[in-house]
Amino acid sequence: MTVAPEYLIVGVVLKPHGIRGELAVALETDRPNEVYHPGRVLRTGDPAGKPDGGCVTVERTRPFKGGLLLKTAEHTSRTEAVDGLRGRTLLLPREEAHPLDEDEVWTHELVGMRVVADGAPVGDVREVYDAPAGGHLLSIARQDRSELLVPFVRDLVRKVDREARVLEIEPREGLLDL
Repeated sequence: MTVAPEYLIVGVVLKPHGIRGELAVALETDRPNEVYHPGRVLRTGDPAGKPDGGCVTVERTRPFKGGLLLKTAEHTSRTEAVDGLRGRTLLLPREEAHPLDEDEVWTHELVGMRVVADGAPVGDVREVYDAPAGGHLLSIARQDRSELLVPFVRDLVRKVDREARVLEIEPREGLLDL
């Protein structure tokens, strides 16, 4: 069973932007308005999501190149401290996250789940990759076979049982033969 992380990665600082201390951020949440609202305190962390002791307070945001520009209360100009945030993750305490809807799952929970198709074992989810179109690909490790990549989409994923740690897929013809 996977251990739920204390913090969830909700963004990655790409780089400082301009001279007023703004940060260009790649989003790692599908609920940016709930996460990046004025007054929200976010921790900073390493690429694995481990807090580094720093934090930033959201002052305002605006859309920017598929992500956002984040103005924090702590930074009013381009400084070494702002430059030092490049590559840092932005973390939200798990207890502050919006509760999952019935048909939702945290991507970290998928890792290690058994995958079955029509009741027959397929393998185990080894990793979850970000897909170019904004979705996810499941890397399924199969015994005596090559890795299988399966898009995490409703058409293929029939059911996710979080308690039993089983993911049931309905593969298209020939998918399991790869």
